[in-house]
Amino acid sequence: MGDVIHTLPIVTRLHQAWPEAEIAWLIHPALKELLKDYAAVRKIIFFPREEFRGFRGALKAFIWMRTLREWKPDLAIDLQGLLRSALMARFSGASFTLGLSDAREGAALFYSSYALVDPKAHALKRYSQVLEKLAISSEGLSFQLPEGRIPADFSLSSPFVVIHPYARGKGKSLTREQVLAFAEGVKPSPVVLLGKGPSMKPLVENIFDWSGKTNLLELIGLLRHASFVVSSDSGPMHLAAALQPRRLVAIHRWSDPRRVGPYGQDTLVWKNGELKPQRDWGEEAGRFGRAPTLEEMKALGRMIAQQ
Repeated sequence: MGDVIHTLPIVTRLHQAWPEAEIAWLIHPALKELLKDYAAVRKIIFFPREEFRGFRGALKAFIWMRTLREWKPDLAIDLQGLLRSALMARFSGASFTLGLSDAREGAALFYSSYALVDPKAHALKRYSQVLEKLAISSEGLSFQLPEGRIPADFSLSSPFVVIHPYARGKGKSLTREQVLAFAEGVKPSPVVLLGKGPSMKPLVENIFDWSGKTNLLELIGLLRHASFVVSSDSGPMHLAAALQPRRLVAIHRWSDPRRVGPYGQDTLVWKNGELKPQRDWGEEAGRFGRAPTLEEMKALGRMIAQQ
């Protein structure tokens, strides 16, 4: 999800520069709602990765690759920078393939050319270098996301705080105890628990458990309407950062927020007991961090309750 969100401003700018071009996006089906009503993209090509596992999956993948080759675009851009994505760019039959200089797994071998990037720079800054390579300005990039919707049976009408504790990657997720400590600190504000992961039950009275109950558009709707969002380093964190950069706390442990954190310079980032805007983080952001203590989670809740 984070990769797709950081690519949105790039595709928007490509569309603005080349309004007559037919832009197609190769994307996982689970993320298609991020492109709902997105005028920049005329065609969506699905990559159903889970269907390509095992012997039968390999056969499906072969057929899918042949279909992909019928596309034949003038230009294929690979921003993910993996061997798999580079091969897709090449197999698309594109006349020219463009990637990034920090591509991994030998992906750069399949590019016609690549944009030089600083591997320590933020993902969106790195992605934007393909625009410069194409002589397109990367100034003033913005996110265009669907409006989203509130779930039909969501009953909270008063201001609420969202906490998203789940993340891929060892040690990134918040624990049940940390979530409970945060809810204690933010009282009396209601806390909406979002995301997909292990059950956090039993919960306390001011936590409303919506984990595993929302689709992507409903997640967007709830993040838009939250008075504040606290999230682990995850795809939904990047979604919240694009929607409400000044009403988010992104919690990082071992990941470097300068490279993979929220793009908004005003967004608050917590790491190693420090809480400060993204713009104020320096070399210390690259150090291996620790998880928040329960008292720190309570203090974070108290701080948000005073906003």
